[in-house]
Amino acid sequence: MKITSITSVGCLPLSNLLDGLIVKDQSGFFVVETADGARYTCRLRGRLMEEAQSSDIAAIGDRVRFSLNDDGTGSIEEIEERSSVVSRALRTAGVRGAGSPEREAVIIANADQALLVFAAAQPDPNPRMIDRFIVMGEKGGLDIFLVINKTDLEKKHDAHGLMAVYERIGYRVLYTSAVEGEGLDTLRDCLRDKISVFTGPSGVGKTSLLNRVQEGLGRAVKGVSRYHLEGQHTTRDSELVKLAFGGYLADTPGMRNLSIWDVEPEELDGYFREIAAIVQDCRFADCMHRSEPGCAVRAAVEAGEIARSRYNSYLALREEIEAAYAL
Repeated sequence: MKITSITSVGCLPLSNLLDGLIVKDQSGFFVVETADGARYTCRLRGRLMEEAQSSDIAAIGDRVRFSLNDDGTGSIEEIEERSSVVSRALRTAGVRGAGSPEREAVIIANADQALLVFAAAQPDPNPRMIDRFIVMGEKGGLDIFLVINKTDLEKKHDAHGLMAVYERIGYRVLYTSAVEGEGLDTLRDCLRDKISVFTGPSGVGKTSLLNRVQEGLGRAVKGVSRYHLEGQHTTRDSELVKLAFGGYLADTPGMRNLSIWDVEPEELDGYFREIAAIVQDCRFADCMHRSEPGCAVRAAVEAGEIARSRYNSYLALREEIEAAYAL
């Protein structure tokens, strides 16, 4: 998904502006890194600050142009068009934000890929949870990799069987072990020179795995990435951690809650690859793939062409989204 480029340059000569990447977002202040590695603390200029009240027009991952102030700080004058965005709906009314989703909260912009981490065991991988994460990544327009950690445990063969469902529909699966070192070189190659989202449920060994990829990396990511949205109050301290071998990494706790921004129930099937490929074959254009006659999706499930676990995930997630819209 792309947004329109937003500018507030006014009469400043374009040659006086510096290009940079937002690598940290903290309470209205942005740390912007330039190509030579220099970092500047910046704020949004004028009209951009006003527009930020209704939408996160600047977030980690955004590429910006900024001017330098006399005190060495910067003012962000222009935000480039985004190639991808991962957002969640911020509920801004009611007790603890229980009202309607009135505002888009951007978790990360311009990420290249999402590495969704699960464990071969302890805890066992949950297909329903895997599918929830995948929908968030697909909605954000990211390349998606499934990382199965703890392959040193006895249930490795069970994880391979489960992941075969995802490999058949085109998702790349990486098998890793922080204990034995399996898959670490492949994981580094995947992360190299990319802006990567690294997320997954708790207990799957993300921190230990990252510490094997680069010494101290897991602790660094865990220490700087916090994201709390409650009621009308938003507190964010999000940061892209620079990789020694090239690229940036962000753990994104906001992805762990499926409050998907701007997805209507009838759009959900578009984020399940194998379902999206055949929806045009359903008899009715507004088919919900439940009990409608002539449903190509249900026929594919019965024929074994779509995994029943994936179909059940679609039904459960659609029901959740419908319930949210009803509220």
